[in-house]
Amino acid sequence: MTSRIPRDSRLRLVRPRPLAAAPRAMNQRRSRRPAPRPPEGTPAPAELAGMARSRLAGAARVARWADAALRPGKGNATSDGKATLADATAEWAARELGLTVSQVCAEWDTARLAGLVEVHGDSARPGWRLRAWDRDDTAVLRGWVALFDAWSLAHPEPAGHEPAAVAEVVSAMPQVLSFLQLSAGPVPVEQLLDLLQQRVGELRTERCEIPYGPQREPASPPAPGTASPADAEPEDAELAPLLDWALHALASVGALTYGAGQATLTPLGSWAVWVKLEQICVAAQSPAGNIEAAAEDMLRGCAQLRPNAARAEYRAWLAARPVGSAVTELLDAARGEDALLRGLAFEALRVVGAPAEPDVRAVLDESTLRPYALLWLAEHDGADPEDAHEVLTREEATWLWVDTAAAVADHGEAPLLVRHLESAVQPTVPALLDEVRAVGHPRTVQVLVALAAAHPDPALAKAVRRAAFQVHTGGS
Repeated sequence: MTSRIPRDSRLRLVRPRPLAAAPRAMNQRRSRRPAPRPPEGTPAPAELAGMARSRLAGAARVARWADAALRPGKGNATSDGKATLADATAEWAARELGLTVSQVCAEWDTARLAGLVEVHGDSARPGWRLRAWDRDDTAVLRGWVALFDAWSLAHPEPAGHEPAAVAEVVSAMPQVLSFLQLSAGPVPVEQLLDLLQQRVGELRTERCEIPYGPQREPASPPAPGTASPADAEPEDAELAPLLDWALHALASVGALTYGAGQATLTPLGSWAVWVKLEQICVAAQSPAGNIEAAAEDMLRGCAQLRPNAARAEYRAWLAARPVGSAVTELLDAARGEDALLRGLAFEALRVVGAPAEPDVRAVLDESTLRPYALLWLAEHDGADPEDAHEVLTREEATWLWVDTAAAVADHGEAPLLVRHLESAVQPTVPALLDEVRAVGHPRTVQVLVALAAAHPDPALAKAVRRAAFQVHTGGS
């Protein structure tokens, strides 16, 4: 879905907000609440990271193979564009890694869920966590937590159940996991089923829905004060197989052990649930609740906010972590495929201020980030935001125009994309199209197609479509 509120201030090539409006408090000492301590008996972070590395060793191995074998021009990762490993590629990996095809496919899916590999079209590239796998315990733990968060995708749900019932069980499982964490030991499945039944009943009652399955018609209207059909609890027979699926799925990602009629959180699972519970408490300090999210998720959460609200969210997010790691996270998010997140990441870096300067200068050699970094440094050095674009070469300004247009095409509305033409440095549309074709931005074709579809002038739209076709076919 796209916002109905125009977001010119975040999508224009030159930001109209003056530098003086940027917060100046980032250089001052921030008050932080004391870091909470995990429950007694929780292993040290290095030990937890070792457990996560062991659990994800196979996925990391497949991701490293994909890094070497599936780079652009070497081979195709997928056949359907949906990140499913192509049969031929899976067989190739199985031969080279000494695994079965099913093992390769399972580890591939795990690697994607853990952020060790990213798929774009028919090519794969390593995620940033894979690059930091051997030296950064935090990256490893975040990778495992990403897999833990995606437990319902890691293990197929049983057939024959209503999708809404499956969704309810997924929504109710955090409460079940919290109970397991507080119990600090084995819990009988019957007790967990009772808790799940209560929670699903609450979810249905909140929506005033009749429970799934056949319902007996009451012989007479219920007496005042008695429960209505919507208040009835779900049947055990309906939820028992779904609880079994959920516990098996959580066991498959290493969050718990399940057998002999009971379930027990692993040290990793107990730690992760404690972290989630702590995040719920800490998130209350954040204006929009993104304080404990990863940088990319935080930026996505801010995409629909107005500029002042977004900056307040950046401040809260930055206050909850060391500046160095926060800047690293923001730059990693800026390296992604979403151009809107790239622009928002540098907005957040403007809130950071001077402490971010060394890291911003360090990315000047990265073509994707260079125009944003140059504008950030110009404003940081005192240039007026209206004049900061003068530090860009014509090619850099054109590349940034395409990147910003990609953000508009993905997240804005057609009139906003048409108005974006006004921010181009080229004096005419033909000149713009010539330089856009030459700049080599990976989203050029999509941007031109979207612009042609949005522009009301048939002649101009035709010229833009022709330019898109020429870029697509490699013509001139």
